[in-house]
Amino acid sequence: MYYVQGETMEVIARHLGVSRSTVSRLLARARAQGVVRISLVQPGGAGSLEGHLAQVFGVRARVVPVREGTTEIHRLQQVAGVAATHMVDLVADLAEQARARPGRDGVGPGAQGAHPGGQGEVGLESQGAHPVGRDGVGPGVVVGVAWGTTMSEVSAVLPSRPVPGLTVVQLNGASDPVHEGPSATEVLSRMRDALGARTISFPVPAFFDHVATREAMWSERSVRRVLAVARRARLVVFGVGALDGALPSQVYAGGHLSASDRAVLRRQRVVGDVCTVLLRGDGSWRDISLNARATGPTPAQLARIPRRLCVVAGTGKARALLAALRARVATDLVVDDATARAVLELAHQRAS
Repeated sequence: MYYVQGETMEVIARHLGVSRSTVSRLLARARAQGVVRISLVQPGGAGSLEGHLAQVFGVRARVVPVREGTTEIHRLQQVAGVAATHMVDLVADLAEQARARPGRDGVGPGAQGAHPGGQGEVGLESQGAHPVGRDGVGPGVVVGVAWGTTMSEVSAVLPSRPVPGLTVVQLNGASDPVHEGPSATEVLSRMRDALGARTISFPVPAFFDHVATREAMWSERSVRRVLAVARRARLVVFGVGALDGALPSQVYAGGHLSASDRAVLRRQRVVGDVCTVLLRGDGSWRDISLNARATGPTPAQLARIPRRLCVVAGTGKARALLAALRARVATDLVVDDATARAVLELAHQRAS
């Protein structure tokens, strides 16, 4: 009556014999449960912010307008709401493609796993209803997710839309925080509840203390299985961490790096990270020493995944986002309008 017939809430309330507030609550519940889904087609075009981002960086961008003078938390929440809906739409599209092409790309019935052989559990996974094959994951779509402040906000506002056969795997380690903050477990739990997904955690620290320890862990069968599942991902979703910013990124504020580590980052001109892989302003990452101890996928590894959704809010992350875009980590971007303008301005300054 409201969305299709165009009736007002007052008219609906009289028709149903309930209060207007009850109608409002029912409409809100319908959106939260996915009974009502709203999509917007943005004008875009060459002269828009989306068009400029596509032209300069080759990304499909959704720019979220946020009122001036708002708090950084509110800005993040606004962006997270748009990103959550976009993520669920991408997952649903991938699931539909998988059903239409069974057995291809490791996402349909009969697909073969990509990891070394072996039976058993995968990491510290949740118990789900989906059958588990030799690769530790049954047929269906695999989505990789990072953890942190941005992804915590995205997971908190995911619309409820169960996707049969969906597996969500944690992309980078996070098990050694010193301070309280968003946790990978929280992100995975919310995605399990909203999407009906089977979730797989990655029980390693964000950074190892020693390169040799990381190399030894990467030879462990349980770790190799999680990495193999992540390689099957058709979509990855992540934020961008900034070394400096109004909202501290968990990689730097959560006790994952020591004071001496942070001093090294500044000497090596690091501006931020994607999935704990550290980046300079020009997008370079290969010769940054701490990356040998990082646990997340590198830009080169991310590039093998077809869809890569990056979510960023706040102008304090503009330099880090520019580095990420120059490293070509994203195919899709959800960003607030002020940050989009700041990134384009930075790109223009350095190009001129």
